[in-house]
Amino acid sequence: MTPPPAPSAVPVSEETSPDTTPTPDLIAPPDEIFDRGRVRERLWEDLGDATGERAVREIVVRHLSAARDAGRDRIAEAFRTSPFKSPEVTRAYTYITDCLIALTFEVATEKLHRMPNPTEGQRIAVMAVGGYGRGEMAPFSDVDLLFLTPYKITGWAESVIESMLYVLWDLKLKVGHASRTVKDCLRLGAEDYTIRTAMLECRYLTGHRALAHELEERLRSDLFEGTEADFVQAKLEERESRHEKQGGQRYVVEPNVKEGKGGLRDLQSLYWILKYVHHTDNPEELVAKGVFRPEEYRTFREAQAFLWAVRCHLHLLAGRGMENLTFDMQVEVAERMGFSDRGGRRGVEIFMQTYFRHAVAVGDLTRIVLTSLEADQKKEAPLLVRLFTRAPKVRSGYQVTNGRLAIANDATFLSDKINILRIYEEALRTGLLIHPDAMRLIQANLHLIDEDMRRSKEAQRIFLDLMLKHGNPDRALRRMNELGVLSAFIPEFEPIVAMMQFNMYHSYTVDEHTIQCIWHLSEIEQENLVEELPVASTILREGVNRRVLYVALLLHDIGKGRDEDHSVLGAKIARVVAPRLGLNKAECATVEWLIRHHLLMSDMAQKRDIADPRTVRDFAKAVQTKERLDLLCVLTVCDIRGVGPNVWNNWKAALLRALYRQTHRVLEDGMEAITRENRSVEAKKLLRERLDHWDKKDLRAETSRHYETYWQGLHVTAHVVFAELLKDIGTDEIRIDIHPDEDRDATRVCFALVDHPGIFARLAGALALVGANVVDARTYTSKDGFATAVFWVQDSEGHPYEAARLPRLRSMIDKTLKGEVVAREAIKSKDKIKKRERAFKVATSITFDNDGSEIYTIIEVDTRDRPGLLYDLARTLSESNIYIASAVIATYGEQVVDSFYVKDMFGLKFYTPSKQKVIERRLRQAIEDGARRAAE
Repeated sequence: MTPPPAPSAVPVSEETSPDTTPTPDLIAPPDEIFDRGRVRERLWEDLGDATGERAVREIVVRHLSAARDAGRDRIAEAFRTSPFKSPEVTRAYTYITDCLIALTFEVATEKLHRMPNPTEGQRIAVMAVGGYGRGEMAPFSDVDLLFLTPYKITGWAESVIESMLYVLWDLKLKVGHASRTVKDCLRLGAEDYTIRTAMLECRYLTGHRALAHELEERLRSDLFEGTEADFVQAKLEERESRHEKQGGQRYVVEPNVKEGKGGLRDLQSLYWILKYVHHTDNPEELVAKGVFRPEEYRTFREAQAFLWAVRCHLHLLAGRGMENLTFDMQVEVAERMGFSDRGGRRGVEIFMQTYFRHAVAVGDLTRIVLTSLEADQKKEAPLLVRLFTRAPKVRSGYQVTNGRLAIANDATFLSDKINILRIYEEALRTGLLIHPDAMRLIQANLHLIDEDMRRSKEAQRIFLDLMLKHGNPDRALRRMNELGVLSAFIPEFEPIVAMMQFNMYHSYTVDEHTIQCIWHLSEIEQENLVEELPVASTILREGVNRRVLYVALLLHDIGKGRDEDHSVLGAKIARVVAPRLGLNKAECATVEWLIRHHLLMSDMAQKRDIADPRTVRDFAKAVQTKERLDLLCVLTVCDIRGVGPNVWNNWKAALLRALYRQTHRVLEDGMEAITRENRSVEAKKLLRERLDHWDKKDLRAETSRHYETYWQGLHVTAHVVFAELLKDIGTDEIRIDIHPDEDRDATRVCFALVDHPGIFARLAGALALVGANVVDARTYTSKDGFATAVFWVQDSEGHPYEAARLPRLRSMIDKTLKGEVVAREAIKSKDKIKKRERAFKVATSITFDNDGSEIYTIIEVDTRDRPGLLYDLARTLSESNIYIASAVIATYGEQVVDSFYVKDMFGLKFYTPSKQKVIERRLRQAIEDGARRAAE
């Protein structure tokens, strides 16, 4: 069959033709992507005398899908070579879709429903709307179409639309469509801002061109004009709601590239509003109009290109329309875009820092420009409201404009560069938000912040006052960070801005984590957390050097991202920065010490047995003074709380409180205060008081049946439980007590049974089978041969087990210990790592410490966490005839540090390097075997 003459789609009028706008730059030559003329020719040739809609549709779908797939392959190939050319890629996908729509329309109107002489009412225009109308398409973007008719839809138009849709659905396109008249569009657009926004971007594709032109004219004259203020307000509210739904932060660790804060939708919202208000499709024109500064427009283009590149790579890798940049996808997208490991950092971390910096830039730009537009469009408040709502009184050089702190005279403001800091002080003092024009002025003049200003006494005073004086330091620091002022004033801070740590532990980038820590400190200072944090609250109430504490927190992670221990490097950096912030020599020395040792208290509390006096002695020796202990305790609390919303819990709080109180006691009264003998005497005394209803003979038997380590290692509540469990116990009995320990956010599981080799591993296996995460464990052997073991466990969410789940927990433990369930086999199906979490790699480190405990060797295993790890490690140690006295488990997202207190079968430590190497080799083998099994 001879094809109809090109380019006319419905040869009834010169006004009816497909869009013949010249093809913009694509990622590859248009003919290599979709040779429209050739595909059209072959399609019509194959159609021949085919009759019946089904037959015609099959031929059309065969030709178009083959051409489409070849075109997509060509785009993907070119994109792999040029991974940042997203504008050319999005236009290329749009070009393919335009070709598919035009040819489908041509077949529908020329072959399936040909009408040589249509009436006025039998005309139709096909228009692209939404993102497709804008000409920006990712590989699996929706295809949003508007079928426009002059009057009520006719049977012919309905048939054309239906045939087109069937073809497009057969092509597996995700089509969103509406059939409307011009009047319908105006009416619905007036009622619904989503519809209005979609039509703001309508673009003619094919069909009756005059009809499409009429819609464009009527939208502008009848709907858009005069409603700019309402549209701006609606879009700002929509943006706020979207951000809230996506987590409300730019630094969500698995961001949504399209809908998240600082994502593509924010840029699109900016584009929509500017187009609506300024009547232009070209953002470049807005520079000439003064809406954008040249550097802002450059930011707009760079961020848009990068975010679109990420989205396109994400779609191609997922093979579907995926918008969430999940952990596993972050690694793959980073590789696609050429980010490689360097300077001690993984390529994925460098990629995500770039991503977040663009997100920050988008957030700053949209906030500044949209706030400015909002102010321009805002109607003046009624007279009565203005009379009774008085603006705060501001200092000379400032004024209140539209309820925001504005600069009275730009030249005067810039004549004293310290004003760049003073405006933040004034904003905190008055509680006003800074006006967008002031933000722009600051951002454009960051070069004024030089070494002279940094060393100015006045600048130092203002900066420290922003943290110490006004009660909301995080607000000032976050504002300064967003505009680049913080990095300009402290250049050493710049490398950690938007720096992501690729792990499951940290919820924020390093700079945001730092600001979160300072917010937590201010909350404790204002006594908002007295009940939750009694020790830290008391320390601050009694008084510490606040300058030291705030500066140490501000700089504690400043050394991150380099190929060196960040605590050591951070201390070196602080040696330079702290004096520049106005601290004296003694304060600088304390700040440096705090940063060098800012992980010490956390490590001691979470990775060591604080019931062992040696742990407390070593920590007290390192801290030396009560001043340092107080400062380090508060810093540690803020640091852990600032990691993420669900990291701090009562377990960590109880450990830190216990370590603080015992160390405080040692610093005041000496080591004698917590010796083993003293602890044993105190513990036995407390037990006698609790069991005063027992027979004296039974009580004497209980207090004499245990070794010293038992009395020093457990609280009296556990001693009472074990006394009851052991009373009249038979040699064939297994007694279990399961009790929620609310004070520690854990469930305490106590076991009493005849001791035998490998008991710790069996108990760990039983708990692993019910999905319990062990956070601490102790085992003791009584003088009469019974094992007393206590495990503190949490569920998968890090909480104590609910009462309703305890019977199942008890049942599974019982079955495992009686041999009815073999842990080694049963655990295989549960010991799995989720797909999205497999991207996290943790290098295994195994160390032997013979100084941290008087009696035991501490084997510390730092590796990738998984459900069956503790069981595998404990079983390996048991099979090597190693006695496990206790295990302390510290989890940091996907990373875990298991510290085992052990001795050999003769009760001796492991001193010889050869023995240590054999144990390490076996543990590494167990870790590798388990990791392979978990990844299957």
